[in-house]
Amino acid sequence: MTSTGIRLHAPAPGWSIDADVVVVGSGVAGLTAALRCEAAGLTTVVVTKARLDDGSTRWAQGGIAAALGDGDTPEQHLDDTLVAGAGLCDEEAVRILVTEGPDAVRRLIATGARFDESGDGGLELTREGGHHRRRIAHAGGDATGAEISRALVEAVRARGMRTVENALVLDLLTDAEGRTAGVTLHVMGEGQHDGVGAVHAPAVVLATGGMGQVFSATTNPAVSTGDGVALALRAGAEVSDLEFVQFHPTVLFLGPDAEGQQPLVSEAVRGEGAHLVDADGVRFMLGQHELAELAPRDVVAKGIVRRMLEQDAEHMYLDARHFGAEMWENRFPTILAACRAHGIDPVTAPVPVAPAAHYASGGVRTDSRGRTTVPGLYACGEVACTGVHGANRLASNSLLEGLVYAERIAADIAATGLHARVPQPLPTAERPAHPLLPPEARLAIQRIMTRGAGVLRSEASLAEAADRLHRLHADARDALDENGKTAEPGVDTWEATNLLCVARVLVEAARRREETRGCHWREDRPGRDDTAWRRHIVVRLNPDRSLAVRTTDTTDFPPTLPQAQEQ
Repeated sequence: MTSTGIRLHAPAPGWSIDADVVVVGSGVAGLTAALRCEAAGLTTVVVTKARLDDGSTRWAQGGIAAALGDGDTPEQHLDDTLVAGAGLCDEEAVRILVTEGPDAVRRLIATGARFDESGDGGLELTREGGHHRRRIAHAGGDATGAEISRALVEAVRARGMRTVENALVLDLLTDAEGRTAGVTLHVMGEGQHDGVGAVHAPAVVLATGGMGQVFSATTNPAVSTGDGVALALRAGAEVSDLEFVQFHPTVLFLGPDAEGQQPLVSEAVRGEGAHLVDADGVRFMLGQHELAELAPRDVVAKGIVRRMLEQDAEHMYLDARHFGAEMWENRFPTILAACRAHGIDPVTAPVPVAPAAHYASGGVRTDSRGRTTVPGLYACGEVACTGVHGANRLASNSLLEGLVYAERIAADIAATGLHARVPQPLPTAERPAHPLLPPEARLAIQRIMTRGAGVLRSEASLAEAADRLHRLHADARDALDENGKTAEPGVDTWEATNLLCVARVLVEAARRREETRGCHWREDRPGRDDTAWRRHIVVRLNPDRSLAVRTTDTTDFPPTLPQAQEQ
């Protein structure tokens, strides 16, 4: 795969670090990859956009899914995952996940993660949407992500691993043969390093999380601006299935104009028996799916939106008053506190909820070892598209995917000897090859995407979104081409530019997929068309900044790298 030659406009690196591996991101995927690489004797540097414990992992409430309970099997977990994925899962990728998952969770526990236990000392398991068994391990009631993050961060610090916090990664460095040679990054604020620098390494692991900030309302933290996907595209990597953005059905409704990160009301609340009701108290999910409120997330999100449209309502309700105060306080303390902070007491009143952007099932295309289409560049966690999630992620499979595939990446880097290559990065281009958007473009992009590519989409809404995004792109491009001017380099402008990049790809893929499948809901194409569309949409960026879009011939992904480049 040839690099596009496109880079963000940024100062030349003023300092550098050498390593065998650089891991970008500090969630469950990034820190697991880093710990496993370090344990294999590889000099590893972790780069993260905020603090080590500030990624999406810490916000995960529900838990981590694995066949750990009596009577449960990986095969049953596989079946539930395939059903949720609506015909687009890579079955081999799912099989890897569910068979390696239980031991990966046990290793996480050995690392120091403390999960809630039942009275007999075993793991206390709960159930979430799409699961036919109780297989969700949780911690602190509804603070699983925070506990996993704590354990991994402590392990990284105990090893004395080199970390660079408050650093936005800008672009991939490559050598004359197109192989990975490290990354450039900008460190914000005071510290050992400041300004733009570089980490030179023959292996780069992207674990940058999602891109929920491309929409106005999301459960994702402010740092989730699609940086990893945008970096990969500029580096010439392929991305796949970006149209499949999962909207979590039950996000605390804070008003029609609420923007930014919104409080999540975990699926585990429904797993413990909460009901979705309308303003009249009617359980509208009954009869829509055999699992009612515990149907896969795309089914529940659509059910909520349909009811909202039928009743011209802004939200529905989640009723768990029957839990009582003790259960709320012990099982869901985080959610209880969030609701009460916004003037809602779920012990005495139903909770207003509506869908919001939550998880990207697509991302940078990888194989079963986490390798992308750029030699030496790996991806895991939400930034990656391994094929596990298909058209709709099964609840609580995300933490497990990050865990399992991070371990596989570390094993591959160690086994192939990739780290033995001394990187020789090409010098960065003197002239900026990519225009930067002004900071205010971020809000414009979010509103365009929410209106045109949200839960409910159509050709008309997507065409309007594509046109408005193109105008933002063209205005910035023309200003650069005509007089060499672009917005001032900085975190705000780099993030806005990354958001525009991923938004363009998402909308183009959503326009191409003329059907409704999983979490991609086309109101003008309401049926699922397996004959024409049981395929993946793959996108890469051309050197002229246009998008090259193709559809795979089958549900199988082609290999990421030619055989000659595998080592």
